[in-house]
Parts: sequence; C-alpha cells; structure tokens
Amino acid sequence: MKIRLIALIGVTAMALAACGEPPADEAASAGTSDFLGCMVTDQGGIDDRSFNASAWAGLEASGTANGFPTKYVTSVSESDYTPNVNSLIDENCGIIVTVGFSLADATRTGAQANPDERFAIVDENPDGDPATADVVDPIDNVKPLLFNTAEAAYLGGYLAAGMSKSKKVGTFGGIKLPTVSVFMDGFADGVAKYNEDNGASVELIGWDKATQDGLFAGNFNAPTDGQNLARNLVNEGVDFIMPVAGGTGTGAAQVAQESNGAVGIVWVDTDGYDSASQYKEVFLTSVLKNITTAVDTATTETFKGDFTNDPFVGTLANDGVGLAPYHDWAPKVPAELTAQVDALKDQIIAGTIVVDSANSPKVN
Repeated sequence: MKIRLIALIGVTAMALAACGEPPADEAASAGTSDFLGCMVTDQGGIDDRSFNASAWAGLEASGTANGFPTKYVTSVSESDYTPNVNSLIDENCGIIVTVGFSLADATRTGAQANPDERFAIVDENPDGDPATADVVDPIDNVKPLLFNTAEAAYLGGYLAAGMSKSKKVGTFGGIKLPTVSVFMDGFADGVAKYNEDNGASVELIGWDKATQDGLFAGNFNAPTDGQNLARNLVNEGVDFIMPVAGGTGTGAAQVAQESNGAVGIVWVDTDGYDSASQYKEVFLTSVLKNITTAVDTATTETFKGDFTNDPFVGTLANDGVGLAPYHDWAPKVPAELTAQVDALKDQIIAGTIVVDSANSPKVN
C-alpha cells in the first residue's frame, strides 16, 4: 500500500526560498528513506509565523528524526488547493498533510479518489458526505488534527481584560472561518468572565459572539490590512489586540511596536515571542495550538505503519492548546491576575468551567 502525505508550513531557509505560482512553488529537504513527507500550505505560506509555519516545522521534525525527505507546495489562492493536492498525489508521498479548513474539499476529493493515499489535515474534520452538515462521516484515509482553541483563548481574553488600562480590548480575524472564529469566541468569553469575577466593564471591540459578527481582513497574508484594522481599533481606545490572521496579524504587531508600549498583542497559533521575534516586546502572551507536535506525531505514526484516521483534538488537558509565557510582560502582570488565570486553566481542565463555542471541533 502506498502511503502519502502533504506537508504544510515551513521555517527553513530552503523553504523560504520557495516562492512562485503553485505547484511550481515547492521546496524539499534531504533524507535517506523512500518515504516522502509532503505538505500543502494554505494562503500565507510557510513564512506566516503562524499555522503554516507550525505545520511545516512538525513535518520537518518527523523527517529529521526518522531520516526521510520532506517537501511542500504553497497555495497562493483558493484555485491552487486542488492542483497542489493532485501534484503531491503524483509524487508518491508517504503522507500528505494539508493545512487549514479551506483545504477540506480538495483533501476529501483527493482522498476518496485515492484510497491508498494517507492524509492528515490541520484544523478540519472533512465529512465523507459533505451534504450531511451536522454529521461527521469519517474518511478512512484522512486523519483530522483539530484544536479546541476556545479554551486557551478564554485565558487570553481574561488576561488581556485584566491588563487593559483603557478597559477596551480588541480582536480581528483573517477570513471568517470556524477555525478563526473559535479563537474570538473564547477570547470574548474570557473578557466576560473577567468582568463577572472583578465587577469590571472591559469592552471587547471587533467580535460579537452572539451574532458571530466582527472585523475581518479577508486574507491571511497582507500585513498592511492588519495595520489598518489595528489602527482603527487603537483609535477606538483599544490597548490590547488579538489578531487571528496569520501573516496579516504582523501588521497589528507593527502598530503595537510603534506605540512605545501603549498597545500590547495577544498572538495566536505559535509563541509570537519566538516566531515573530522582531516584535517580541509587544507580545503579552500567545494562544497556542500545538500544530507542530500534532503533525510530527501523525507523520511519524504513518512512517512506522501505524496510521489511523482517529481525530486528534488538542485541549488544555492534553497540552494540544495553551497559553504562552508572558516573557517580557511577566513583571507587569499582577500576581493576583496570574493566579486567577492559572486557576481558570485548572477549572477548565477539571471540567468545572466549560468553554462553549459553536465553532469548536466536531468529532463523532
């Protein structure tokens, strides 16, 4: 049985050199095994300092540890998804990792047409019958890698609300997708919980959980759009912003950097202090999705012949999601607020607090 993989998201210099029109836009790393780990990125590419970069890091980690080569192809627009998946099916990949909700259709079609292939998809559980919107019908050769980021974003919202001097915090998304809105839902609930616990009235601008309406750039790879949205929020009095927008979000980090400490950022997916270190001083914390480990584990299991289509769902309890250290902000965060956030994490893990979002991952 041929085993194949589409790998997404890169952080190496060789990967950074891969720029162009898909499927020509690709990069590969060396290895000695006949197994080939492959990835298709979503828009934003491997240098998005976010979910694409995390997935590629996981694929490369597995390749390095197990001695097999890896490669990726970059999606610049939606029209690239299916051609990119098909190009890797033709490469005799051991596993194909596709990154992002938007690649669900291309992954489903490719997997069902090629049952001997092995796929893993980040941030989506594609239904074998997409017409049954409320039923998840597993696909035998697709492993979903999912993350309940609402739990970690809840902590980030609580923290940001507690740190805000203006009593206004903000958020915006890249594209309105469940995997984006789930962050914003958790953030909103965390702000509301802070107000409830502390008799406060911190306002969230940029997302209304009840109506599922808010600010979106319409892309994941336009920092200028992120700058514009962030400046609008700052003009409304916001002093902490959570951009859920991949590379577009770096525009918000730049606005915060230019504020000389008046504005802070809650980053997402990766620890921005490391992944976007040119802005490290602005990151209060980051809402983490442990995509790297999930991709590494799924790829390694497939390499060893242990592939399953059982979904992985990252939570606070299994460290699949989390809150990054406060780094340079640690001395500024009051001890009482730190203790409150830590206690909330314990309560969510114990199940005494349930973070509810209609956008959370759906599994059987």
